[in-house]
Amino acid sequence: MKKFSITRGGFLRALFALVRRPLWGVYIFTIKSILYNFFYLQYKAVLFPRRAKVTRVDHPLDEDIPFLPSWINVYMDFSPFWVRSQAFLAGILGKAADPHIAGFVRCIGELYAFAAGVYRRNFSTTRRPFYLGRPGFVSIHIFDPHLMCVPSLHVMAVVLTYTKIRQVLSEFGMEKEYAAEIEYARKRALDITGSILYVKQHSINCISASLYAMTRYDAKLFPVNEARDFVDGLFMDTDCAIPALARVAIKRHILELYNGFVDAGADGENWGQPLLDFLKKYKE
Repeated sequence: MKKFSITRGGFLRALFALVRRPLWGVYIFTIKSILYNFFYLQYKAVLFPRRAKVTRVDHPLDEDIPFLPSWINVYMDFSPFWVRSQAFLAGILGKAADPHIAGFVRCIGELYAFAAGVYRRNFSTTRRPFYLGRPGFVSIHIFDPHLMCVPSLHVMAVVLTYTKIRQVLSEFGMEKEYAAEIEYARKRALDITGSILYVKQHSINCISASLYAMTRYDAKLFPVNEARDFVDGLFMDTDCAIPALARVAIKRHILELYNGFVDAGADGENWGQPLLDFLKKYKE
């Protein structure tokens, strides 16, 4: 199979590279999970609003983050990004990549069900501008009722993507050969995480909740020190539109809230309880 790069190549080309019969079962599992845990649960809440508890989770520091419509393309890349990452593995490993791709795709489906454990009990939303100046915004206003902010599946999926790519390449002893790809994957995950704030789909509170969710989903893959390094890497571009002092305050808040979730959930079997407690008590 022709080598594929995470950094380039269209979504359809990457998707075609993954159309392999041994993987069909896990694709069906993940598609069903997304349809139920993301679309069905949200639209049910829209149709029966009195039955749905919804908390607005905006934070005052969100006001320091400008609305940047140009970042919608980065925001919309979160699914193509993980698809490209798996096509990349298929390209360099051939059939040996199949169990790793299957495992990753199953994890995506599991993340939707995992996060839904919180959504089913308490939805969450933020103020987002009704902006239709770019096609991506038309898409999110049509297909996303915007009730699943805590935790953010955008952040969870991209964190899973870069950590899994690094893990697989390390298992095959290829981390040095593909160091540039690993670094790109981490940087892309950081950019997509930042984009959820620039397009006003989430609050900074949502990032803390998502990183905590990933630590509880797989503490070996995304331990506390990895989460802290990830927060440190946010908004590091030299042309970052967020004022320097605000960046410091935002990252401090994200990390402190993450640490609070970790501490609150340390002894509990229900990983989502700290997030539910937060939503129950939160006041804008």
